[in-house]
Amino acid sequence: MDWEYIGKAERQAGFDTQINHDTLEDLRRVRACTAARVLCRINAFGPWTQKEIEAAVQAGADEILLPMVRSVEEVERVLEWAKGRCGVGILIETREAVAICERLAQLPLTRAYLGLHDLAIERRTPNPFRAIPDGIVGRVRSAFPIPFGFAGLTLPDRGFPIPCRLLIAEMARLGCSFSFLRRSFLRDIVGRDPRMEIPRILEALREAFRQPLPAREAMHQELLRAIEEADAFFSNRNRMVSLWPISRARLS
Repeated sequence: MDWEYIGKAERQAGFDTQINHDTLEDLRRVRACTAARVLCRINAFGPWTQKEIEAAVQAGADEILLPMVRSVEEVERVLEWAKGRCGVGILIETREAVAICERLAQLPLTRAYLGLHDLAIERRTPNPFRAIPDGIVGRVRSAFPIPFGFAGLTLPDRGFPIPCRLLIAEMARLGCSFSFLRRSFLRDIVGRDPRMEIPRILEALREAFRQPLPAREAMHQELLRAIEEADAFFSNRNRMVSLWPISRARLS
């Protein structure tokens, strides 16, 4: 479940991203229909955080995810408010969080996820995957002994401009243990049966982890080349998104 929206439109203005508006009732409905572990991303730390934690716990969330972390102190406060009633995971999406990732890793967290898009906005790098060749993903991953993830997944034979198969290989190379479905999955799954396609993604992950180290390294080099080639695409896409409000105003 995704409750994060406060300040997100302003932060991501001019970038091709997605803002969800899941509700408390959505969380209750999901909790009622599954025994699986339910995660709820709350808003970034603020005056509303304690109330959101209470609401998520009471609605049955097994774990909350705190986005846009900027200090150890705010994560400690969230852990204090959670009182062990649910797990607490964090999203590394700011330059501050990257700088203190080793300190954050010492806290009793359940998972850590590196959010490429928001981090790219902060770093002013149009290509969100730049964090891979720049060494940021590797550094943050090495800091956390808990479940770690980054990027997102779609069908193994899809993904543009970075093929999903290369991201899957990189997740295996870094020893990641979870990720999320990326936005393009909703487009890629149209006309296909999720009961067939989800197992195919999971099998691709299992196969990537079975690959020997030389094969993983070869895929890593292919990924680096793909990221380099994608720079022009992301620069042009973000420029067109930024111009869209101006174009729309002229049309009206």
